[in-house]
Amino acid sequence: MRTVELLLDEAAELAVRQAWRRLADAGLPSQARHRSPTNSPHLTLAACPELTAPIRWELAEVAAALPLPVRFTGVIRFERPTSVLAWALDLDSALAGLHRRVWEAVASDSPPETLNPFHAPARWSPHITLGRTRRAGAFSARQIPQLLPPPPLSARLVTLRSYDTETGALEILTPRP
Repeated sequence: MRTVELLLDEAAELAVRQAWRRLADAGLPSQARHRSPTNSPHLTLAACPELTAPIRWELAEVAAALPLPVRFTGVIRFERPTSVLAWALDLDSALAGLHRRVWEAVASDSPPETLNPFHAPARWSPHITLGRTRRAGAFSARQIPQLLPPPPLSARLVTLRSYDTETGALEILTPRP
């Protein structure tokens, strides 16, 4: 699978990494423990089996719309097959529009059964993951949000990239020249 992700500006990335470190220092699941050199704070927009030429064409237009200002809204938890602790982002009209363009691009040239339904515009919840684990309820303790630094009030989404889950390769997706 190929993800389509947005990277944060440098100040916001540092804030996320500080939150990762605090969770790890407290012995909690944290993205800081993910040692891959490709591990960066990011916002996942979608995933698809491959980035075909038509998908790439549309993603180049999305890349041209960056940077995009966003606002953090606080801590959020998910209990899907994994427990996730994250900082939520405000789904304003600009972020919703950018996400919809990415979703429509990957959906236009991918078998529907290969797309993650949580990435569909009606179900997508924009967030930056701080920690994840297969242990249900791992982030349910009330004191966990107090361990974290406050999220930045605002940030910019600055780079569009894709991660290949099979090879581990990263690719920066750029605007058309």
